[in-house]
This record gives sequence, structure tokens and C-alpha cells, in this order.
Amino acid sequence: MNIKITGTGSYIPKGVEKNEDFYNHEFLNADGSKINNTNEVIVDKFKAITGIEERRYLEPELLNSDIAFYAAEKAIANAKIDKETIDYIIVAHNYGDVKHNSEQSDTVPSLASRVKHLLQIKNPRCVGYDLLFGCPGWVEGVIQANAFIKSGLAKRCLVIGTETLSRVIDKHDRDSMIYSDGAGAVIIEQSNDEGGIISHESATFALDEAHYIYFGKTNNQDSNSKRRYIKMYGRKIYEFALTNVPLALKSCLEKSGHSINEVKKILIHQANEKMDEAIVKRFYKLHDMKMPEGVMPMSINMLGNSSVATVPTLYDLILNGKLENQEINKGDLIIFASVGAGMNINAIVYKH
Repeated sequence: MNIKITGTGSYIPKGVEKNEDFYNHEFLNADGSKINNTNEVIVDKFKAITGIEERRYLEPELLNSDIAFYAAEKAIANAKIDKETIDYIIVAHNYGDVKHNSEQSDTVPSLASRVKHLLQIKNPRCVGYDLLFGCPGWVEGVIQANAFIKSGLAKRCLVIGTETLSRVIDKHDRDSMIYSDGAGAVIIEQSNDEGGIISHESATFALDEAHYIYFGKTNNQDSNSKRRYIKMYGRKIYEFALTNVPLALKSCLEKSGHSINEVKKILIHQANEKMDEAIVKRFYKLHDMKMPEGVMPMSINMLGNSSVATVPTLYDLILNGKLENQEINKGDLIIFASVGAGMNINAIVYKH
């Protein structure tokens, strides 16, 4: 029995936030002190490291669950299935529904229940649940869907990665420029076609690393607000990722029984262009090889880091011919991979 992705869909928000839109921000260090650089220099350094030129912010009237629904609708249509035959709806996110200009996250009912409601699925045996796994949440959802189908508990699953990070960022923090919004969805099911999910790897490092990404107060020490924002220790994450993600990729590939020479694409979480490139280069170095040109498609330059949504939206963009000079053909061996809060790492070897 092969387990394959039979449909994809994504929602890319219409709001474009360019780098120059940050020129008027008051960026501060974590201790509230002023940064000894102009905003133009800060933004230029940021672009050089992350590769981000612009990012997408969700329209004010929409919620995270809305765009999850839009992506899901497209995936269902693309797979040409009856929505009533879906056994599980797995929604990966981090902050639930956060209304525009709100200080509160709303996760009751679950986003999966909201998506099922919006899809108007009547079948009560279609079970919806949310998955909190940091940025690797969508990849982990695919791993769980694969397990459900393999075990006979399901025949068809809808897995969504959706996030609105623009609503939990501190405008006084330089790192706020990384984050963006978006949603991606896939249908996963039994298939008579060749290929599908071949192997996977998943891990949580929480002894020293659990709080590398966390919820913290604003950098503006004059603020009396009790609101909290997404924060991270960038250098620690960079070093952690470079040490551990290439090893996870290597282990996952070894489990698959395939050679690194067969890998056509590596769809890695769009966290930071320089970091992602360093990870993939180190993965190839473990095999005494140089990283092939074009093996690592990137969307971060125009879409930013939308957490759980980056991998499924990247996949959908490529399949629909919307990423320049990138394509995935039938029979191609690809790797999905991610790293993020937890700290969690995962990877999947997949034959398209």
C-alpha cells in the first residue's frame, strides 16, 4: 500500500509588507536600549542574512481558521474527492485565531473543528484536531496521517499548516521582520500509484533547547502592556539547526534505502535563507558532495517565514508552476524537512 499526497492547496495573503516599510519602526535591543544603526542599515543587514525582501500579512477581516479553510477547499478540489470521505482533519498552527489588533489567542473550539464547520462536512466520523509542534507542525501532521492510514485507522486525511504570525510580533524587535502569514493544505490517502511516503524522522530536543523560541514581553521597556510576543534566541537556533538538521536528513534518507544522488528537491522550512542553505550544504557534505544547484527551492524572499505554512505552500507553488525555474515531476524523490520551536526537527523522504 502506497500513501501519497493526491491534492494540494494554499492561501497566500494579499497584504504585502516590504522591507522599506520597516524604515519608520523604532527597533530596540532586548534590554530596551537603542540600536546603534539606522533602520536602513538594520534592514539591509536583515535582508543579507535572511534573503527576505517582502512578506505577506493577512487581511484584517480574516482569521487563521479562514485561510486554513481556503487552502483546504483548494486541496479537496485538486484531489477530486468527496469531502465527506475525509477521516481526519489535522491542523498544525501555533497561536490559534488572533483577531486583528487583538491581544488574545482563541483556540476553543479547535481550528480543526472550525475548518470542518466551514467545509460543511456532515460526517461525525471525520475527526478534527489541532497539532502544536512549532514550525515543523505540518510535516509532523503528514507523519501522523501516514501512521493513521498505515494502521488502518484512516483511508484519507486532510493536513493543514496555517499561521498568522503578523499578529503576534513585537514591532520593536528586529526579528519581527522575519515573520509572515499563510496557509497550505494537502490530501493524503491510499494510492495504487507508485511512490508516496517512504521514510520519516522526527525528534524533540527539550533538555536545554525547549525555550529557544518563546513568548516574551516587548523590547520597549516603557510599555506597561502585559501582551506577549513571539521571541527567539537566533544565534542558538542557528547553531542548533546546523548541528542537528543535517543529521536528521541523513538518517531519514538512509531509512528510505535511496541514494543522495536520487534526491531532486529538498523542501525545507523557509526560516532563514542563509541558515537553510548552510543546513543543506552540510547535509551534502556528510556525503562528501557539493550541494547541487537548484535542489533547494526558496519562497522566503517574497513570502517570509509563515511557520507551519512554509513547506506546504512552497510545494503547492512549485506544483502549480508559480516558482521560477522550479518543478517537481512524477517519480521525483524529494525531502520535506523542518526545524522549530520545541525544539523540534523532522523530515520525510517522498516519491512524487
